Amino acid sequence: MLKSRHLIDEDDPRVCQIGHPAPPWLVNYADLMTELVCFFVILYALSAVLSKSVQKTFGEMQKVMQSENIAGEVKITKEGLRISLEESGGLAFFESGSSELSEGMKKNLDILSPNFKELVNKLPKVTILVEGHTDNIPISTSKYSSNWELSTARAINVIKYLINTFQLPPSLLTAVGYGEYRPIVANDSPENCSRNRRIVFLIKTSSSDS
Repeated sequence: MLKSRHLIDEDDPRVCQIGHPAPPWLVNYADLMTELVCFFVILYALSAVLSKSVQKTFGEMQKVMQSENIAGEVKITKEGLRISLEESGGLAFFESGSSELSEGMKKNLDILSPNFKELVNKLPKVTILVEGHTDNIPISTSKYSSNWELSTARAINVIKYLINTFQLPPSLLTAVGYGEYRPIVANDSPENCSRNRRIVFLIKTSSSDS
């Protein structure tokens, strides 16, 4: 076999200044290691969500909301346990343009809050984020200039009720208002508007309770 003159062999160290080419199998091996690392990071992030205490609360919340005909949804996400309460059947959580809790809303909180308290007492590290959501009907009053302010005030009043009525620790509660900017359905009918006027509880925990 004739060799070209004045050419350097490909395995010559002068060609591969940083070493010889990796064997083909090493590429697949490196991909596998990367996927395994991502897998264990996800497991670590979800360890709290998958704990027995959170799973128990998830099941109990589903049963209670179904038996008491409370409109909404209970689901486990990568963030934590999410419980959404929606207005339905003429039940209003708040008067229009107001942040004061209606008697119907207080009744719902009275039904659900014992589960919140049980989880808080059982797990060492748990936080409850209360989200306020509105429909897209513009508001401008002497007290609230936008739906953002109104939704935040509503979330704060829910927290106050949980603290005053069920003695939940204030340090574990946070309020946030999203206004009309995170609808779950289009605001194209009274029924859909009422669904978007909702309160959402996001329960987060870093406990590895099993």
